[in-house]
Amino acid sequence: MLLPWEYGVRNLARRPVRTALTLVALATVVMLVFVVVGFIRGLEQSLAVSGDENVVLVYSVNSEENIENSSIAARTPSLLAASLDSAVKRFGVVHVSPELYLGTRVKTEEGEGGLGLVRGVSLTAPWVRRSVKLIEGDWPGDGDVIVGRLAAAKLGSSDNAMTVGKSVDFEGQSWKISGRFAAGGAVYESEIWCNLADFQTTTKRQDLSLVAMLLSPGSSAAEVELFCKERTDLELRAVREMDYYASLQQHYKPVRLLAWFVVLLVSGAGIFAGLNMMYGAVAGRIREIATLQAIGYRRRAILISLVQEGILLAAAGSMLSGVIALTMLNGTAIRFTMGAFTLRIDSVAILIGCGVGLLLGVLGALPPALKALRAEIATSLKAV
Repeated sequence: MLLPWEYGVRNLARRPVRTALTLVALATVVMLVFVVVGFIRGLEQSLAVSGDENVVLVYSVNSEENIENSSIAARTPSLLAASLDSAVKRFGVVHVSPELYLGTRVKTEEGEGGLGLVRGVSLTAPWVRRSVKLIEGDWPGDGDVIVGRLAAAKLGSSDNAMTVGKSVDFEGQSWKISGRFAAGGAVYESEIWCNLADFQTTTKRQDLSLVAMLLSPGSSAAEVELFCKERTDLELRAVREMDYYASLQQHYKPVRLLAWFVVLLVSGAGIFAGLNMMYGAVAGRIREIATLQAIGYRRRAILISLVQEGILLAAAGSMLSGVIALTMLNGTAIRFTMGAFTLRIDSVAILIGCGVGLLLGVLGALPPALKALRAEIATSLKAV
């Protein structure tokens, strides 16, 4: 015969201070799990949505995977457009985007700032970077820039410092913010875009970092790759944008593995904290447990009742942390080496966080309950 369900619920209410402390401890552990898993999911999502399967990136073969270090000739876009029929052509415009991309020190009007990512682009960029949408203001003219919605997070400055009409300083020049853009969570959202010709003049560079080409239907990236291999004098390499960001996924794999290891460490620490709290809770109930056995309740029934209390507390702590994570943490911008991305508290994060919470409730309650039930009933009845 099992103990009534209400018995375990009433026991939690009988010790409000201990119950509240245990609840806060469990909720804190689950919250840490939500933060770490949200970080992993946000990083993965940002890289996953950044690539366009119909876009090919052409950059220097010597830069390996770091486009910031790439340097190619300014005539490369016209060579690609003239030699290949792979690019989309619409209204007489070839969908090839020459770009100059580098990291530089950026300062806002408020004196804030840090290392930012600046991309010099031409008017063909919106045709190729199809995920980029202007959400406020106008396309940059001479001396203007548009900023991604996460550019402030990348710089470590406030959102107010990156509004339309304000200005930013980089490469020894002041630039007026003419607009803001979003890119569906892609890495571009942490960048600052400006006119390519202005950026080349300011940086005293006439070269480019890369060329992005939108492939026409029926065309293949292999055609561009073959062109780059044949023109060895240009020292170019071509890669599908999807493949490029997939390689970044592998590049950041150690970071993701370390984050999962942190989840395990946090969970382990939570289990030991739960054990400590439950040992204290059970130690004060030795006579109660012995009395329940004396009046006829089996040890299994008492064990189930104690585990029930632990699961109830863990479930309440998980729900509390889940509500806070969804309302306060989800979408929080995180600065990272590649730019910035947002914490993503999705269904996977909720499942893992709540699963860890319930696991803490079970594993935290079992050992102290088993220890208390092993004691002799006569001895336990005399306990103070």
